[in-house]
Amino acid sequence: MAVYTRRYQSYQGPEADPRLRFWVFARYAFGQWFGSKFFLAFFLVCLAAPIVAGILIYLRYNLPALAMLNLQAAELVKIDASFFRVILEIQAGLGLFLAAIVGPGLIAPDMAHNALPLYFSRPLKRSEYVLGKLLVMVAFLSMLSWIPLLLLFIFQGSLAGVGWMVENWRIAAAVWVGSWIWIAALALLAVAMSAWVKWRPVAGLMIFGSFLVAGGFATATNAMLHTDWGTLLNLMEMIKLVWGWLFGTSDPNGLPVWSAWPLLAAHAGACLWVLSRRIRAYEVVR
Repeated sequence: MAVYTRRYQSYQGPEADPRLRFWVFARYAFGQWFGSKFFLAFFLVCLAAPIVAGILIYLRYNLPALAMLNLQAAELVKIDASFFRVILEIQAGLGLFLAAIVGPGLIAPDMAHNALPLYFSRPLKRSEYVLGKLLVMVAFLSMLSWIPLLLLFIFQGSLAGVGWMVENWRIAAAVWVGSWIWIAALALLAVAMSAWVKWRPVAGLMIFGSFLVAGGFATATNAMLHTDWGTLLNLMEMIKLVWGWLFGTSDPNGLPVWSAWPLLAAHAGACLWVLSRRIRAYEVVR
C-alpha cells in the first residue's frame, strides 16, 4: 500500500502508568544483559561466594555430612559478623567489575547518538530518565549484596534457632545498611561516568580506575605525610570504615567513622552534579 493512501491516527491503546515510566529503561536493560550468555555466566560466577557460604552454614549443622568429610564443627568457619562482612567485601569487589561492564552502556550510547532530545520530547522528566538508569545498577548490585546475604542470615537462623537471630540482629541491620551505602556510591558513580564519557570502553575503565587510582593515591599520601588521613581519598576504604562500625569489627586504618560521611556525601553530590550538567535535551556550544 502506498504511503499517501494510509490514514495515520493517534495511538488509542492502553497507556502505562505515568509513575512507572522509568521502569521501561530497566526492563529493556535486563532483557539485553540477561540475554547475553557471557554476562549470564559472569553473573552466576559472582554468586559463587554466597553459595559456598551457604554450604558452610549447612555443614555446621549436618552431623552426617561432617562425619562423611571427617570434619568437626569447630574446624569450620565461625558464622558471625566477620563471616558476613567478608562475604560482603567479596561481593563488593565483584560488583565493581559488574558496574564496569553494565554502567558504560546505560547513558553513554544515548549521549553519543544525541538521543536525549528524543527522550525528552516525550512526557519524560530528567529525574525519571536518571532514575530508570540508576534502577538497572541498583537491581544488579542488590542481587549481589543484600539479597543473598540476608538469605544466608535467614538460613543460618533457621538452623541455629530464633534465639541466634535475635541475638545477632545487628548483622542483618549491618548487611542491609552497609549494602545500600555501597550500592548508592557505586551506582551513582557508574551512571555519572556513563553520562560524562561517551565512549563506552573509556567509561568502563574510569569506573574501575576510580577505585584503583584513588587507592594508590591515598597510599602514597599516607606514606609521604606519615599519616592515616590520606585514606580519606579512598572511597572504598571509607565504605569499609562504615562497614566496620556497622558490623562491630575493627578496621586497621584507625580513622574515626564520622570522617567517612563527608567523603561519601561529597561523592554523591559530585555524581549528581555531573548528571545534572550532562543530562539535558540540548547541548549549547559557545
